[in-house]
Amino acid sequence: MQEAEIYAALTEIFREVFMRDDITLHPGLSAADLKDWDSYKQVEIIISVEDRYGIKFHTRELDTLANVGDLVRVVMARAK
Repeated sequence: MQEAEIYAALTEIFREVFMRDDITLHPGLSAADLKDWDSYKQVEIIISVEDRYGIKFHTRELDTLANVGDLVRVVMARAK
């Protein structure tokens, strides 16, 4: 799976979760950068990613997520 494909899919997920079409993802984007990205939105994002790729994240993986780049890294490793 290509990194660009994952960013495209995550962009769709983020835009749906936040109900905004103006979100542009980049590796350093974190909850501190996006208004309304709270723990509830985080859960929605994770569930949507799991559904999209047919994977289940482990707690230790979720603990390593500090930004979108980290999420892409984990998805690339898990979704083959």
